[in-house]
Amino acid sequence: MACAIRRAVASACLALIAAAGCSKAVLAPEDYRVVPPVRPPVTEGEPASRNAAAARLAIQYLGTPYVWAGASPAGFDCSGLVSYVYARVGVSIPHNAAQQYHYGTPVPREHLLPGDVVFFNRLRHNGIYLGDGRFIHATQPGGVKIARLDDDWFRTRWVGARRL
Repeated sequence: MACAIRRAVASACLALIAAAGCSKAVLAPEDYRVVPPVRPPVTEGEPASRNAAAARLAIQYLGTPYVWAGASPAGFDCSGLVSYVYARVGVSIPHNAAQQYHYGTPVPREHLLPGDVVFFNRLRHNGIYLGDGRFIHATQPGGVKIARLDDDWFRTRWVGARRL
């Protein structure tokens, strides 16, 4: 009997983790406004070229498996991919999509450039814009892959974008 209860609890926990996807927190964007916006440290080189380099680098990880809380080429979640790629080009940001939203400057959707970080689903998901309406992200199922901003799921859950 106790073994069956343990199995049921473990199954319920796994279901909750799987349903959470990339989320580290389940708060609305307005719940994060107590933290003042922070700009990433200034690094050498033009931000536009650094961000374009981040977009090119992210493409190297296409097909990498999704791993909840993953932040390495062994496996990524959405914010782990973003923080890992930006660290490789000299920008340190936290491994949390909602916290990443406070870095850089806001960018209107119609002015996106390669390397801008795009956010969806009440800040529970993000990715890196590649250009031509496409972005790269880590998702379950599928791991690291490219999607389009105008796909129904992303279009209806758009939150905003930031330029680091």
